Amino acid sequence: MEDGKPVWAPHPTDGFQLGTIVDIGADSLTIEPLKQKGKTFLAPINQVFPAEDDVNKHVEDNCSLMYLNEATLLNNVKVRYSKDKIYTFVANILIAVNPYYDIPKLYSPDTIKQYRGRSLGTLPPHVYAIADKAYRDMKVLKMSQSIIVSGESGAGKTENTKFVLRYLTTSYGTGQDIDERIVEANPLLEAFGNAKTVRNNNSSRFGKFVEIHFNEKNAVVGGFVSHYLLEKSRICRQSPEERNYHIFYRLCAGAPEDIRQKFHLSSPDTFRYLNRGCTRFFASKDTDKKILQNQKSPEHLKSGPLKDPLLDDHGDFSRMSVAMKKIGLDDTEKLDLFRVVAGVLHLGNIDFEEAGSTSGGCNIRNRSDQTLEYCAELLGLDEDGLRSSLTSRVMQTTAGGAKATAIKVPLKVEQANNARDALAKAIYSRLFDHVVTRVNQCFPFQSSANFIGVLDIAGFEYFEHNSFEQFCINYCNEKLQQFFNERILKEEQELYQREGLGVNEVHYVDNQDCIDLVEAKLVGILDILDEESRLPQPSDQHFTDTVHGKHKDHFRLTVPRKSKLTVHRNVRDDEGFIIRHFAGAVCYETTKFVEKNNDALHMSLECLVSESRDKFVQKLFESSNNSRGAKQKAGKLGFISVGNKFKTQLNILLEKLRSTGSSFIRCIKPNLKMVSHQFEGAQILSQLQCSGMVSVLDLMQGGFPSRAPFHELYNMYQKYMPPKLTRLDPRLFCKALFKALGLNENDYKFGLTRVFFRPGKFAEFDQIMKSDPDHLAELVKKVNKWLIHSRWKKVQWCALSVIKLKNKILYRTGACIVVQKTVRMWLCRKKHKPRIDGLVKVRNLKTRMGRFTEVVSGLKEGKQEVTKQIQELEAAIDALVLKIKTTMMSRLDIDHDHQALVRRSEQLLTALQNKKKEEEERERLRRIQEEMERERKRREEEEQRRRQEEEERRLKAEMEVKRKQEEEERKRRDEEERRIQVEMEQQLQVEREEEVARQAVLEQERRDRELALRIAQSEAELIPDESLNDAGLRSNGSSVPSSPEKAAGPQVQASKAAAGAKKYELSKWKYAELRDAINTSCDIELLAACREEFHRRLKVYHAWKSKNKKRNADTEQRAPKSITDYAQQNPAPPVPARQYEVAMNRQQRYFRIPFIRPGDQYKDQQNKKKGWWYAHFDGPWIARQMELHPDKHPVLLVAGKDDMEMCELSLEETGLSRKRGAEILPRQFEEVWERCGGIQYLRSAIESRQARPTYATAMLQGMFK
Repeated sequence: MEDGKPVWAPHPTDGFQLGTIVDIGADSLTIEPLKQKGKTFLAPINQVFPAEDDVNKHVEDNCSLMYLNEATLLNNVKVRYSKDKIYTFVANILIAVNPYYDIPKLYSPDTIKQYRGRSLGTLPPHVYAIADKAYRDMKVLKMSQSIIVSGESGAGKTENTKFVLRYLTTSYGTGQDIDERIVEANPLLEAFGNAKTVRNNNSSRFGKFVEIHFNEKNAVVGGFVSHYLLEKSRICRQSPEERNYHIFYRLCAGAPEDIRQKFHLSSPDTFRYLNRGCTRFFASKDTDKKILQNQKSPEHLKSGPLKDPLLDDHGDFSRMSVAMKKIGLDDTEKLDLFRVVAGVLHLGNIDFEEAGSTSGGCNIRNRSDQTLEYCAELLGLDEDGLRSSLTSRVMQTTAGGAKATAIKVPLKVEQANNARDALAKAIYSRLFDHVVTRVNQCFPFQSSANFIGVLDIAGFEYFEHNSFEQFCINYCNEKLQQFFNERILKEEQELYQREGLGVNEVHYVDNQDCIDLVEAKLVGILDILDEESRLPQPSDQHFTDTVHGKHKDHFRLTVPRKSKLTVHRNVRDDEGFIIRHFAGAVCYETTKFVEKNNDALHMSLECLVSESRDKFVQKLFESSNNSRGAKQKAGKLGFISVGNKFKTQLNILLEKLRSTGSSFIRCIKPNLKMVSHQFEGAQILSQLQCSGMVSVLDLMQGGFPSRAPFHELYNMYQKYMPPKLTRLDPRLFCKALFKALGLNENDYKFGLTRVFFRPGKFAEFDQIMKSDPDHLAELVKKVNKWLIHSRWKKVQWCALSVIKLKNKILYRTGACIVVQKTVRMWLCRKKHKPRIDGLVKVRNLKTRMGRFTEVVSGLKEGKQEVTKQIQELEAAIDALVLKIKTTMMSRLDIDHDHQALVRRSEQLLTALQNKKKEEEERERLRRIQEEMERERKRREEEEQRRRQEEEERRLKAEMEVKRKQEEEERKRRDEEERRIQVEMEQQLQVEREEEVARQAVLEQERRDRELALRIAQSEAELIPDESLNDAGLRSNGSSVPSSPEKAAGPQVQASKAAAGAKKYELSKWKYAELRDAINTSCDIELLAACREEFHRRLKVYHAWKSKNKKRNADTEQRAPKSITDYAQQNPAPPVPARQYEVAMNRQQRYFRIPFIRPGDQYKDQQNKKKGWWYAHFDGPWIARQMELHPDKHPVLLVAGKDDMEMCELSLEETGLSRKRGAEILPRQFEEVWERCGGIQYLRSAIESRQARPTYATAMLQGMFK
């Protein structure tokens, strides 16, 4: 599909339209129609096909086109149809489009002469070409042939069938009256079996297979007609736009007045079996005038006659009468046929009404008495008997009382109507059987060599309302479609495989599952319908439910509500079903399925007509009455399955078709309006697809539709060749011929038995062979040249063959030596074979000794005894081997000794296995005992663990109680300190006021003294210094305290006394001296003072370091931020001196809180890097510290070695004792400390004398000691 080139894309009404590709999608193409520039649409890529360069070009064989696809096929048919060329070949299959008008000279006698004896493809496509091909195949292959004419209703099947029959009888008849009779039989069959439907004015409502028989000289000698499935429901009821069978209207329109008077005939609207459908006649302008006004219905008078070029009720009656005479029916028999037809019409006019009595029966209306009389007269029946049989039925008792007692059962109005219609259908169907029988009697034959059969059967049908008739017709078409697939596609591919052509396989839809759905035993729809009909009270609803129940998951069957048509969705599930046929889904309404499937009458009615006074009517029911009279019980409706009868006939037909050669004519209906020169592409495309033509195109695209056996080509063209060439064998003759012609090797292929041609190439070959003599002489020269060339190659091949023969002789000489050597070897082997086999068996037995070794290795007791037995067995085996090697033992002796050793080894092996089993049993019991012991220990461990957990819970509870007590004690102490602080502040305020007053007195005395001194100086007198004495006096006599300390309260004095009572002055000590004193001193008070001073200096150092850190430097965090923040916000009071009195008996406490390093605090918003901070406080100060993080190694710190990295705060300052859940058990801390390698770390610190003596170091040293 190159850019700019036209393609065929789908179109809803035309099937395909021309366009160009403008864009390519994933699985679709964007198409711009040539007729609508600027507009685009999407089309599936598998539905777009390349178009020919000239779309207006047409070819006679679609296989000759450059592109073989359904779009070019449709376009070729359309172009030819527009030029009145209604026939087209697809390989050897003929497509016939109904023109709906007479094409001049298309079927003239001259045309028949043109096609006689001409090969397929040498003349334009025609139905005559198919007929002649069938005749020539029959003549050459000595095999009967069938022509299957298929298509929808109205596609022209019946007309093409008539043309085939006319061609065969005209071209190959004997010129006798029998040829004319075969042709004239068709109008008679159409009169009784064809009717107007909504889709076809001359629709065959039955199927027929017309056989034309030929003698040994291939001349027509007779014929035979088989018919299938007459649509009997049409006799009593038609759709508004349809008509009953043509014979009824032709009798009303064209019968002479005397016949009409004799049979009491009038216009169609006066008969019930005609007036519910269309009552208009087919007539032209001229014949319409010949029909009397009283013969026309009001509908005909109002709307005028129906128009059809091939139908005319008035004229067709005359032609039918002539045809009856030509096929041998005399006037009496002709009148008998008309009389029965009229009797059926009058039978339909009989009406019933309720009887009004208690019996509940019915009576014939008074106005129908005349009609009843006419009917009885025409059918030769007793009037009272007919009245009684229509309104009642007779039953005979089978048990109780007197057997065979007749009981008269009255019928209701509906039952009487059904009985009347059943009688009418039975009479007409038997009349039709008689017509077919008489037709067959008109062209009898004594013997037949072969025949050509033409099958014309109703095509695939789907209406708005489909019943049992459509079900049977579509079932038949399913079978025929399968036959088409087998014959054209499957057998074609099998033939290619047998002949070794290597053509690709074409896949087609196999409809066997649909056929099985209808005809399978027990579960098929036909068998289910028969089973329903045999029930005492059959019903269509129960039948439908059974079908759905047995095939609820079948792909081909579904319920009506799933239909795409609204009218079918209103059908209930028990009133119909949908079957997906090869041509599409059809909804069948099962109402009256049971009734239409039964072909039997009540015995009272059948006896009535079989005993008719009229010989003709009596003869119609004679055969059925004889066969069933003894079997059917009186009054009971017997059952004769229409469906199974049709299935049997259809299977017989298909067997006949499979036993013959076949040709196919696919009839196409160009439009639904049945008018000329109107081509509805989409509808025609659907017909082509359903008929399998698209699959044929796929096959033919890579196939060879034309073929001929070598001997047939030899016989056909040897008369054109010189004697020199005719002496060749057929295969070599054909090869020489094709080489000489210089044909393209892609146009033909040689199989094993025949030569195959590409589509259209056989016709070219035939034309070349039958060309002028000069050209033929040139061909003979080429053939001679090729023969010389091939013979020279044969000479070369012979020389090579002689050389090969010499080499083969030398090879065989060497091979003889090999054979002699092999024979000697075989004789020697035969002589020593028993000993060799014996050695092999004994050595195999020895190899089995390994199993003994394995078993012994697993034993624990008695090994020596068993080993001794094994060694004895091995010695016996070695002795037998030596005996076989040294003596000529027979096979029997070897086998006897071998069997003895085998039994001995088996006994030993059995004993070993039993002993091993005993040991295994003891071992199993021991393991069970061990398992029980382990289980006991496990339970003890679990009990111990449970007690330990309970102890831990108790300790935690005690810790929590202790924490709460400490918290309450701390609160009381804080309250007491606040109270003391307030008292101290009040006392200090009083002391300050007293100090101010005292200072004022002193200031006044100082001033007075200065004044006295100045006065004394002025008087030049020196006054003695009495200040000391006065002061002493004042000191002794005054009530004002001499210093603030003396006036302070007892709490302040006690605090200052405690502060001044320090025994040691450590402010001048160096850091190293403090650390050494802590590590070595035994003085408890000095040790406590040193620790206090040591941790005070650490606090000062870390505060200085934090204040003077580098900008943007990470803070070194020695304790979690929550602890340091707490220490800053809640400064702890001075530690009382009594806490330093305890050294060895100080308390050990353990804590755990979450911990995040400052560097990760803002990076890790989801706390994924959260770790744990563990601390062990030995008294008030920390002794061990751990940091655990998920992505880092544990950080272990011990007092002394890691003082600078550890928390410098006291337990009181951290506030950990106040945090709920922070304190943990010693065991929990020690487990984590040990798991993280703390013991090794602390031990190394102790050994390097870096660890400060704590409780942990003491415990570790005690454990190591």
